[in-house]
Amino acid sequence: MARAETPFPARGNCYNARCPTRAILGHVTGRWGALVLGALTAGTMRYSEIRVRVDGISEKMLAQTLRDLERDGFVHRRQHPSVPPRVDYTLTPAGVELAKRVHGLIDWLEDHVAGVVAAQESHDHARAGLRAVG
Repeated sequence: MARAETPFPARGNCYNARCPTRAILGHVTGRWGALVLGALTAGTMRYSEIRVRVDGISEKMLAQTLRDLERDGFVHRRQHPSVPPRVDYTLTPAGVELAKRVHGLIDWLEDHVAGVVAAQESHDHARAGLRAVG
């Protein structure tokens, strides 16, 4: 007996724990997913090029992130029949659209980092003062 596909509404609901959009959101907005999508806005890249661009990502996390983004339909993996093997990664049309939005967030953060760091320092200073008094 064939398994019936689970019907999903035309629009997901990330606030519903059972909706697949929640897991996809994690793939996209997690630290590594956002950075890999942002890196690939520059165009097709090899694994090693992505790893250099996304400073600090481990090989394991990069491989997992690329698998997740490929499964979600945001990244296309192309293996070339060559020796040594060569694999390229590029954004799909959906990935391009999504990466533009993620890149906008990254741009905003880079433009406003000084204000955010100042807010963090102010908050930490105020909290330290409360602990000293209390």
